Amino acid sequence: MDLGLNNRVYVVTGATRGLGNAAARELVADGAKVVLTGRDEKTAAAAAAELGPNAVGIGADNADPDVAERLVAAARAHFGRFDGILISVGGPPPGFVADNTDEQWQAAFDSVFLGAVRLARTAAAELGDGGVIAFVLSASVHEPIPGLTVSNGLRPGLAGFAKSLADELGPRGIRVVGLLPARIDTDRVRELDGFSADPEATRAAHESRIPLRRYGTPEEFGRTAAFLLSPAASYLTGVMLPVDGGARHGF
Repeated sequence: MDLGLNNRVYVVTGATRGLGNAAARELVADGAKVVLTGRDEKTAAAAAAELGPNAVGIGADNADPDVAERLVAAARAHFGRFDGILISVGGPPPGFVADNTDEQWQAAFDSVFLGAVRLARTAAAELGDGGVIAFVLSASVHEPIPGLTVSNGLRPGLAGFAKSLADELGPRGIRVVGLLPARIDTDRVRELDGFSADPEATRAAHESRIPLRRYGTPEEFGRTAAFLLSPAASYLTGVMLPVDGGARHGF
């Protein structure tokens, strides 16, 4: 299936590893060009180099108020256009209610929530008909994940913002979508499993509750993200798509 991604240009944040990197890889593989970001300039440049000439890496922190305009400008400077953005941020620190400090909450809010809002707001002002804004959120949008209190507090609010944005931008032909990954086999998920006394047993327990009986692969997530960002998904907006192997049983 031709997704219609050839020569389209996307910004993908948090793309030096994990889900953001998987999405950037699939976009480039399907013919798109990407500006990918990470907090470290050298790491971002190295990640882009692995994808070839259709990727550029930029050091950027989503919490920086100036980063959104800089990334859109970079897309136009390097590739001549800007068609959409995938806003992916690293997971906040794990912990329960009593564990997370005010400083951790504030840092996570600035990066996960406010940073994403700024990126989306800037993209909305720069995109035209056919543009797309996508958020990498979490299964915690629908159901809290034990031990991830900060994420549980912020990501549902960001999903609500995305839904509101979809309503506002729809008349301009700009789509807004969200992806809700659960147990995807990334370093982040393996790290979370590793907090248990028996990581292998923890993984087996999670897999037993997933109808497909396995964790997803980053490549599977990346292909889903590439589809939602593509013109092939041109009538999808306001959706929050679980990428979880069927773990969510509600509608």
